[in-house]
Amino acid sequence: MNRLELKYGNNPHQKPAHISIKDRQDLPLTVLNGQAGYINLLDALNGWQLVRELKKATGMPAATSFKHVSPTSAAIGRPLSDTLKKMSFADDIEGLEESGLACAYVRARGTDRMCSFGDFVALSDICDAVTAQCLKREVSDGVIAPGYSPEALEILCAKRTGNYTVIQIDPAYEPEPIESKDVFGITFTQRRNDLIINESLLNNIVTRNKELSAENKQDLLIALITLKYTQSNSVCYAYQGQTIGVGAGQQSRIHCTRLAGDKADTWFLRQHPKVLALPFLENLGRATRDNVIDSYINQHEEDVCLDGVWQNYFVQQPAPLTDEEKKNFLVQWQGVSLASDAFFPFSDNIKRAVKSGVSYVVQPGGSIRDDAVIDECNEHNIVMICNGTRFFHH
Repeated sequence: MNRLELKYGNNPHQKPAHISIKDRQDLPLTVLNGQAGYINLLDALNGWQLVRELKKATGMPAATSFKHVSPTSAAIGRPLSDTLKKMSFADDIEGLEESGLACAYVRARGTDRMCSFGDFVALSDICDAVTAQCLKREVSDGVIAPGYSPEALEILCAKRTGNYTVIQIDPAYEPEPIESKDVFGITFTQRRNDLIINESLLNNIVTRNKELSAENKQDLLIALITLKYTQSNSVCYAYQGQTIGVGAGQQSRIHCTRLAGDKADTWFLRQHPKVLALPFLENLGRATRDNVIDSYINQHEEDVCLDGVWQNYFVQQPAPLTDEEKKNFLVQWQGVSLASDAFFPFSDNIKRAVKSGVSYVVQPGGSIRDDAVIDECNEHNIVMICNGTRFFHH
């Protein structure tokens, strides 16, 4: 089958809608369960490319959570600490450590849980039962993977009263090098962004500090690959095998850096002892917990603990997380990697990145203010790479 009819396009009034493929007998994907939507498939195909590339670059299973054609996070299957399990609501999953794919998924889904609500998931490897159990409990629209174990498929096909979208993609499929799309009846054609991201893009270190460990390089590659499939402008923070903050689709570079940095800060603060110990009511749903945790962390903006409704969420009122406590907790985190899909035009981006523990930066360079950006990195002993490669994605 080389054509798949869809319920509608971006919006319900945009009918008819379908996907198709040229110069090939069949589509390289099969919908095993549910009904894939237009935006679902955009997320699925971008997400699949991301995890496939992460797997090739790192040799480890990879997962990503996509919303509106940008990743909320991406991760590889490194083992999870007890803290990461708890903050991701995965500390009760049996056999989690036995599945690198499940660890990758829990990392990706647990990074930005508010933005991942109703996501589309992409997995680099055949989905096993443990990963399916992790998926089962989250609010999600669907998943794409190169295959599913029989038990995993049974679990996923029962999700959402049998309407969960499960897609299998041919892992051997390679598209043609030239791609096109129509906008307002006009066809745009370009070479597909098939540039391979590897350590060769990390060689041109322009700062005084040139110390990069294998783990640092891995995080920088994860950030770059994530950016390759993120709506531009975009900036990505990565730490210990996963992205922890993605700033996507902003017109200003500094707004990307701030947005991604704020998300990274929230990810760190979810590990604060006060947050981990919040006395939630037992019947409180996971999505509601996510919203309450976010409000609790950002209580200087929206303080659920003091607005008179805390009793709807907690067994007893928790003590507030003060600005001073947040500042003292965040300052201990260092070694974060940051990637930008285009050059930093001003040093304010580095000033903001430092606040979120950034120690390693990769960007194209080429701004008339590169010297100022390099000087700012040197002031904070940051390692910065200028690789001369832009990664815009539209």
